[in-house]
Amino acid sequence: MVDRGASALSLPDDWPAHPDPILALNRMGSFDWDLDTGIMQMDPQAHEIFDVSPDEYDGRLETLAPRVPAIDAHRLDTHVSQAIKDGSENYGAYFRIRRRDGTLRWTHTQGYIRRDETGRPRRVIGIIRDATQELIDSEAQREQAALDEFRRRQTNVVQIATAALAHARTVQDVIDVLTDTHGLTHLGATSLVMGLVEAGRIRLVAEGPTGSFVPGTRVTRIDEQYPMSEVVRTLTPRFIESPEDFAESYPLLWPHITDLHITSAAYLPLIAQARPIGALGLLYHDKRGFTAEERNVLVALGSSIGQSLQRAMLYEQEKDLAQGLQQAMLPRSIPSVPGADIAVRYRSASLGRDIGGDWYDVIPLPGGRVGAVIGDVQGHDTHAAAVMGQLRIVLRAYAAEGHTPATVMARASVFLDELDTERFATCTYAEADLATGVVQIVRAGHIDPLVRDPDGSCHRLSVEGGLPLGLSAEFGRLHYQVDTFELDPGQTLLLYTDGLVEQPGVDLDEGMKTLQALVHTGPDDVRDLADRLIDVAEERGGDDDVALLLLRRLGHVAQQSGGRLQQHIGPGDPEALTGARHMIRAAVAAWDAEDRADEVELVADEMITNALIHTEGSAIVTLRALTGSDRRLRVEVEDASSALPRRREAGESGVSGRGLLLVDRLADVWGVEARGGGKCVWCEFIVPERS
Repeated sequence: MVDRGASALSLPDDWPAHPDPILALNRMGSFDWDLDTGIMQMDPQAHEIFDVSPDEYDGRLETLAPRVPAIDAHRLDTHVSQAIKDGSENYGAYFRIRRRDGTLRWTHTQGYIRRDETGRPRRVIGIIRDATQELIDSEAQREQAALDEFRRRQTNVVQIATAALAHARTVQDVIDVLTDTHGLTHLGATSLVMGLVEAGRIRLVAEGPTGSFVPGTRVTRIDEQYPMSEVVRTLTPRFIESPEDFAESYPLLWPHITDLHITSAAYLPLIAQARPIGALGLLYHDKRGFTAEERNVLVALGSSIGQSLQRAMLYEQEKDLAQGLQQAMLPRSIPSVPGADIAVRYRSASLGRDIGGDWYDVIPLPGGRVGAVIGDVQGHDTHAAAVMGQLRIVLRAYAAEGHTPATVMARASVFLDELDTERFATCTYAEADLATGVVQIVRAGHIDPLVRDPDGSCHRLSVEGGLPLGLSAEFGRLHYQVDTFELDPGQTLLLYTDGLVEQPGVDLDEGMKTLQALVHTGPDDVRDLADRLIDVAEERGGDDDVALLLLRRLGHVAQQSGGRLQQHIGPGDPEALTGARHMIRAAVAAWDAEDRADEVELVADEMITNALIHTEGSAIVTLRALTGSDRRLRVEVEDASSALPRRREAGESGVSGRGLLLVDRLADVWGVEARGGGKCVWCEFIVPERS
């Protein structure tokens, strides 16, 4: 019972050192509840109302719990909590107190909530008085109040249970709500059992408290003589009014539950879409029989639980389907790449079918190179996951064909644009030669990667970016800038999706700084570092998935050649030709061959041009850093034509015919080799050792 007309109190600030004498004259007790410590001081009159002596009361509310019936305590807690939460200055409420002799007395309390300058509640100061006589004076009022209280309590059973079940996402969440001690209190039962219908049988999935069901009945047939079986068969609730009713109706079950001292029980079918999905049994030891109003409340309760169970089952099915689809689209395993230590992680923030299109991939490439991909398809649904899977496959295929990173991105963008979907995707593709450490990287609307040094320091790698995949094709801006940098042994390249840095209300730059700090203080092992980053994302929560790829370059790979880079160039593909020239320039710089950079670039360009013009087909350009008695840089251009190159005289004014002459004059040695149905033109340059 709530006193809606509560008025503000006026108590001295130094209470209880100077209690108000007016309260004592009116046989009112007073209290001071410190919300920070939870300690509540009471004066002697309050002790008398609660029927506790000063030496029995230690200031803890738990000490008074035996004096207040559970239903009253819950109602009072709810009312006071709401008053504190909604900013009220005061509250008033009636509740009962059970005295030592077992009698129940009505009590009225009125409290004033004191807050600090920030509005935070710090203390509750109030009065408490015995209100039994006040309620007895008007029998009609008392009876009406009791009836209203009863109806409200019954309604609260459904409201409280429904509110708790509204947050249940899984079947286990529903079980936890029902079997929790407070859940049983809300339901008004001593114990409960719940079973789910599976393949013509009922499997018990919940009990509360422990020991509420009979051994041997964990799985029962629907046609057996058990109350849960009966309500599932008939779709009708079964109310057992007395122990005698229980024993007569269910002789197989009753002998096994006599120790529970059951006086009545209610078994409810849990129905969803006109079919039974389970049954709930509520057992009581302090009541006999059920009024019509109680039966209606329990039927409504069963309906609410049935709906929650159905939502939970559908959620679990959809989540399994979505996660299965998503996992099928991601690589089943990450290949072992010599010269690199790689770790990948994925954290799903999915709710049912609400899954993301984040993905990662590691692509082994010829010549000791490796491709690393991180991306995110727009949207959070199964369509995003399906698009992600297709995009991952085509990116892998284009990279394996030997295209430059820029061409890989451009072709993937065209593919996504032609996929008849309105989705776009952000992506970063890095191609690393682990022997030389040369990394070519392209960014399509994605977040900049990070590089972690062996000492733990971490910096953001600024990469020139293009439009996201799909959008660049739609707007005709397919040119992607390729940035090149060298990854030293011990350095780690970090690729990730925005779910790792973006947080509601936090600037992206701040998120990046937080991530850099985590990486800086993280463990050295890439797997441990990946675990830590994904754990932080899990603790932070959020509605976005997180994909993470860490690639650490180990020491130089022991092989005959000091390194190898390879590039496929298709006919009429100026972007691939530009990418090959960029690769040659980067390799010359990475291999400390700047002294012969102009010669290498000029000869390689001439050999590539000859292959494209005279064969009208594609070419494969390979650069190798050879070690031995001296350091050499070898350039190979392979094509599909078996016709050998022919040296011609150009004449004084000729503009062609000088290609092989140029190769012969600038390279230290050159030659031609047959390769299957084609040939390979090669040349080598001696590169002096650097001091």
